[in-house]
Amino acid sequence: MVTLALLLLVAGWLSARGLARTLPPALWGTLLHGEGGAGAVGTVPYLIFTQVDLPRLVISLLVGVALGWAGLLFQQSLRNPLADPATLGVSSGAYLALTAASIFAPGLLVNGSAAITLAGGAAACALVMLVARKSRYATVNVILGGLIVSLFCGAAASALALFHEEYLSGLFVWHSGSLAQNGWDRVWYLLPRLAGLSVCAALLLRPLALLALDDARAAALGVNVARLRLGAIAVGVAFSALSVSAVGVIGFVGLMAPNLAGLLGARTLGQRMIAAPLLGGLLLWLTDQVVQSLPGLASGMPTGSASALVGAPVLLWLLLRHREDYAAPPDMRARDTVPSRHVPARMLVCCTLLLGAGLALGLGVGRDMHGWTWFSDSAATITNWRLPRVAAAGMAGAMLALAGSLLQRLTGNPLASPEVLGVSSGASLGILAALLLTRQLGMGEMLLASMAGAVLTLLAVVALNWRSGFAPQRLLLAGVALSTLLSACAAFLLTSGDPRAAMMLTWMSGSTYRATTDAIAPGMTLLVLGVVAALLGTRLLAILPLGTAAARALGVDVTLARLFFLFVMAALTAGATILVGPLSFVGLLGPHLVRRLGLLRPRAQIVGAVLAGASIMVLADWAGRVIVFPWQVPAGLVAMLVGGPAFLWFLWRSQ
Repeated sequence: MVTLALLLLVAGWLSARGLARTLPPALWGTLLHGEGGAGAVGTVPYLIFTQVDLPRLVISLLVGVALGWAGLLFQQSLRNPLADPATLGVSSGAYLALTAASIFAPGLLVNGSAAITLAGGAAACALVMLVARKSRYATVNVILGGLIVSLFCGAAASALALFHEEYLSGLFVWHSGSLAQNGWDRVWYLLPRLAGLSVCAALLLRPLALLALDDARAAALGVNVARLRLGAIAVGVAFSALSVSAVGVIGFVGLMAPNLAGLLGARTLGQRMIAAPLLGGLLLWLTDQVVQSLPGLASGMPTGSASALVGAPVLLWLLLRHREDYAAPPDMRARDTVPSRHVPARMLVCCTLLLGAGLALGLGVGRDMHGWTWFSDSAATITNWRLPRVAAAGMAGAMLALAGSLLQRLTGNPLASPEVLGVSSGASLGILAALLLTRQLGMGEMLLASMAGAVLTLLAVVALNWRSGFAPQRLLLAGVALSTLLSACAAFLLTSGDPRAAMMLTWMSGSTYRATTDAIAPGMTLLVLGVVAALLGTRLLAILPLGTAAARALGVDVTLARLFFLFVMAALTAGATILVGPLSFVGLLGPHLVRRLGLLRPRAQIVGAVLAGASIMVLADWAGRVIVFPWQVPAGLVAMLVGGPAFLWFLWRSQ
């Protein structure tokens, strides 16, 4: 109760101070009672006070209440303390639907956006539930599926925004969760709908309390578990969609509110149904007031980004606190460590031919206003422009695939990759921070900054999972939470107003637009060094998946070996991030592709991963240049749009 009172006191004090800056407190009472203060009515301060500041305060409370309800319903129905609209992909699905409707069917928005966001959120949630159904909605599978759906929806929305920026210019800041208001319309729109949904949620109290038991016991007590779970999730999706339609995507409030309610002593479901919505409103109100009170951020940083800065550490803390036994999915250890009689050379030849075809397409095939072209008369001139992009894409893909292959063998987890564990986000944050702290960055400085960010992220992942023995799925959750935190930090830095930060936006989407011939030599050097280091460690890569005890029995210094490979992975990820940015899934797709081709031994996997990763990114860069000509889609964005569904499929298959 002391904590709750303190939060309430701070939020109230910040609100009073902010309102006082707009209108002197002496006029508040007279204006509200209609007595005196006539001189203030109609003035700019009066209008800002009554039509901007007060509606924003109320909307923060209402949206926080909605997210608190949604988080509670998701967590109770799935028995998952890490579930909320952001981690289940509901908010991102709703935003993607709203973006698509704004472009292709704006007439649907005439009667409001709630129905559209509801459809998008429901579709995203249904996909997550479908992926996690085989595991009976295990915590990690639900969260991983939801976060990958969120990334995919975000990439799809970004792709749409690239081609229709003139229609979506007002949607960018709103997407990050903007509570800015211009009147009371949204308040009156939300209030009756939230009241109706709250009644529906309250009616689920008794059956949801039984759902705290396992499914079999709840069914024995007469509960239709499937129907009840579907109903509770549907109401939660409705709460989430309503909040997205009103203010955009607000992250992690739905995660924090129910868990904070439990920590503050709300033990029964009835108590949590009262506490969680109230705490959700309080948390969002407090976050918004903090954003408005910080110098330089009141108009630059959306509240949704600030809530992610707070929520991602909470997710990490809950992950460490959560005592569930995370059973690993059937991984590739046994199959990867069984020596085959011969290296399937024909598969390596196929990968080489695929890369050759990708290079031919990337350098020779294009589109112009007259149609398709193939090594035209101006081939030499065009090649000079295309070569840096193709080389950057190929080298980045090879580095990421090699780093992903090393990471998967090191952790014994087929779902691990530099992108999923947050290493790419850490590398990009290192570059962004260095760029804002210095006047100019050369290639060497960028590599050092990127490596520093990648190494620190890897060390954080290791520290968070040391006591759990690097349980594969716990490792993934920690990485995803760190990735979210680092992305929020990057968004925070981008609000600095520095023009150099604005230039980073295109790069962060995985673009090769700014690739130059100067980057080819250092990039190739780093790639060759990484391949050589990996090939020299093939014996260790064959032994480490056997387990710590077995590796030590064979004379391997496990700690030193892991640190060596962590450094190699960090260097490769840093180099790839410099070339094309952090957005791609090649670190996941490349290793899986070579395993599907039968390349199981470490040496064959290393060579195959390099060839496959380079092929994927070269083809992605080429497809991004020609598929929607004359517009261009960043290669990383194309890889993300392909890699997201692939990750979900791998997750579904691994259960």
